[in-house]
Amino acid sequence: MEDQINYYKQKLEFEIDSWDLFESINRGDKIVVIDARSFESYNNEHIPNSISLPHRKMSLETTSDFDKSILYVTYCDGIGCNASTKGALNMINLGFNVKELIGGLDWWKRDGYETNGESGNQGKPITCGC
Repeated sequence: MEDQINYYKQKLEFEIDSWDLFESINRGDKIVVIDARSFESYNNEHIPNSISLPHRKMSLETTSDFDKSILYVTYCDGIGCNASTKGALNMINLGFNVKELIGGLDWWKRDGYETNGESGNQGKPITCGC
């Protein structure tokens, strides 16, 4: 049973779901959401207030202005995409505190939250003026 307890504790340390992310953002928690997909995918549709930093572009240079004391959440399209995992791994290797968004953009939209971009969708908006 101890192994299972440790497994679930670790899982929660490394992942966040869209409800928890939405609530954390609206509370004003210090979180930066990173879209780890291509710039084109980001321009098409993304989580509001997220930044576009494709996992292939993550480096000491591209993250030099980032605050290492806050939480970064990486995401991609969803369970069929591993850009968020690659991005989380890159960010951890660069010394950042990171979690991966479970289900990515797909589950964000399924939970009814708005998206921005050329193909953005209406939904429950982020209300924090952060």
